[in-house]
Amino acid sequence: MYGFTSNPVMTIIFLVLILENIGSYLSNPSALLGLVLSLPGLLIAVTFHEYAHAFVADKLGDDTPRRQGRLTLNPLAHLDPYGTFLMIFAGFGWGKPVEINPINFNRKVSMKGGSALVSIAGPLMNFILAIICAIIYGILLRTSIVYSKTGEILMEIILYTMSMNIGLGVFNLIPLPPLDGSKVLLALLPSRAQDWYENNQHILYIIFLVIWITPIAGQIVTPVITSINHWLINLIGIISGRPIWY
Repeated sequence: MYGFTSNPVMTIIFLVLILENIGSYLSNPSALLGLVLSLPGLLIAVTFHEYAHAFVADKLGDDTPRRQGRLTLNPLAHLDPYGTFLMIFAGFGWGKPVEINPINFNRKVSMKGGSALVSIAGPLMNFILAIICAIIYGILLRTSIVYSKTGEILMEIILYTMSMNIGLGVFNLIPLPPLDGSKVLLALLPSRAQDWYENNQHILYIIFLVIWITPIAGQIVTPVITSINHWLINLIGIISGRPIWY
C-alpha cells in the first residue's frame, strides 16, 4: 500500500504488538522455525506489492516512484521498518509507502481514477503471486522432490509465501485510509460521497486504528482469506492430481 506514514500512535501499537508476540516465538521452537521459513514470503509479498504500485504509476505518466528509486525489485527499496516487523511478529503489516503525484498522470485517466489503479495494483499483484505459488506447489507435488528434506522446506516456504500474499492483498483492500482499498472506494463513490469521504479522512483513520488493534480486523479479513485459501488449495489438488485436505 502507499500513504501509511509512521507516527507516535503507530509506534506505540508497533511496540505493544511485538511484545505480545515475541514471547511466543522464543518459547516455541516450531513457531520460531515457521517465522524463519516465512521470511522469504514476506520479502516477496512486500517487494512485489510496492513495485506494482510504482510500476502502474510510472505507466500512467507519474515518474515520482522512478525518481525515488522505487521502480525496482530490490527489497531494500520497499521495506518499512514498522510494517516489516509487524508482518513478522503480528502477521500483517505494510511496505514503505510509494509516493505518487496524480497531477503527473496522463490525460487518459482522471487523478482519482489513476490513484485507484495504482492502489489496486498492489493487492492484485499479491493475488497473482498467490496463484503462481499454488501452481508451483501443485506441480512439485507431482515430483519426487517432496520426499526430500530440502523439498519439504521448499514446499513450506512456498505455502508461507502463498499465505503472505493472500493476507497482504486482502488486508490492504479494507476500504479505510490509509489502506489501498480507500483509494479504490474513493474513485467509485458519487461526487458528493467523495467529498464527505475526503473531508472525514481523520475520522476514518481512527476507525481503521480501532479495528486494527482489536479482533475486528481479523473478523473482517479472515473469512475472505479462508475462502481464497480454500480455492487455491483446490487448485493445488487439481494440478497435483491428488486430493488436498484442509
